[in-house]
Amino acid sequence: MKNLIILFALIICFSCFQSYSQEQVSAQKQKSDFWKYVQFGGGISLSFGNDFFSGTLAPSAIYRFNEIFATGIGINTTYNKQKYIYKSYVLGTSILGLFNVIPQLQLSAEFEQLYVNRDFEDTIIVVGCNTFDCDQSYWYPGLYLGAGFSTGPVTMGIRFDILYDSEKSIYGNPYNPFVRFYF
Repeated sequence: MKNLIILFALIICFSCFQSYSQEQVSAQKQKSDFWKYVQFGGGISLSFGNDFFSGTLAPSAIYRFNEIFATGIGINTTYNKQKYIYKSYVLGTSILGLFNVIPQLQLSAEFEQLYVNRDFEDTIIVVGCNTFDCDQSYWYPGLYLGAGFSTGPVTMGIRFDILYDSEKSIYGNPYNPFVRFYF
């Protein structure tokens, strides 16, 4: 009886070690497979006009589940300046989902949360402001639905902000063109 208990204990011990080592190999394989499907990219924007400058840097990363679906996260930083009128700093994050109907047509949904800080010049009259200090700092959400044409790692298209607020948005209208790239 004592030998049977020892044999049973040894079998349990060896099977636990074997199971643990198989889990370790699977976890290592799974970890290396994860990074195989991650792509990095984003967008860069520069805009110049009549005493106006705007620059945006928006890196992002997506996880491609397959050739059809992908999801990801991004960050956004923007600086705007209209000489003698205002300057603004915008910081934000976003989550996005991509759906490739066919390899050339990409549909997207993106939620963006931005912190906007606008500093107006003292001589400017801001609508709805009754003091000389009309600077603004606030959070602004955006929910975008978009469609774009894809060729290789680049997608160009247009997106629509369904939560658009003309008084708080950093964009002039709810339709925004975009260029995305992922490598």
